[in-house]
Amino acid sequence: MIEIGSSAFIVACFAAWIVGLSKGGLPIVAMLSVPIMSLFMPPMTAAILLLPIYIVSDMVGVWLYRKHYSAINLKILLPAGLFGVFIGWATASIISDELVALLVGIMGLSFVAYTWFGKRHLKEAREATTGKGLFWGTIAGFTSFISHTGGPPFQVYTLPQKLEKLVFAGTATIFFAIINLSKLPPYLALRGYSADDLNLALWLVPSALVGTFMGAHLTKILKDRWFFGLIEVGLLLVSIKLIHGVVIGAM
Repeated sequence: MIEIGSSAFIVACFAAWIVGLSKGGLPIVAMLSVPIMSLFMPPMTAAILLLPIYIVSDMVGVWLYRKHYSAINLKILLPAGLFGVFIGWATASIISDELVALLVGIMGLSFVAYTWFGKRHLKEAREATTGKGLFWGTIAGFTSFISHTGGPPFQVYTLPQKLEKLVFAGTATIFFAIINLSKLPPYLALRGYSADDLNLALWLVPSALVGTFMGAHLTKILKDRWFFGLIEVGLLLVSIKLIHGVVIGAM
């Protein structure tokens, strides 16, 4: 059972709103939800508590993007992502939050550096490939299980394909909706939900729904250049924060 004060509840509402934004089409911002909730509870506890918020927001997001997605990417990524969830559950007791944060941060930072400073500058769109998709899909499922940070691995694989923004947003929404649903049984095994936990989650749902529709609106009105530029900048900032947090914590 989790008991929080009024200040913590406001922070939790903000975290739920961020989750909603991500499900509305801005997937990178979801990475901030667990760190924000971790201000007043352990990271894994925060991840478990936020899962119902993710699932409810997923339902709205899937409906919003039901006609916009990449079928080939989902066919490749989903089996790998589910396998990643299984690995996350099997190793939850031995993998530290710090290690996961460091790996996610390094991957995100490396991708942004290659996108901005690589020789090709990713001018040519790449095709969906099974090998890379299985690898990054597994990493996305694993990191999503540990701390809801599956965004960077997913983006490392999909952004070079230069998908149309609605297709990119829809593919991300549907992929993580299924991944999040698959996390419910192992999360329940790790830490069951009390009545108070579910009551808190219920109070957070309105903030998440507002965020979902706001995210969908922003996705539609932003030009492609700004949309993907914001995602890359967000990925850079979050990656730096994750790495910085691990380094400071180790000092």
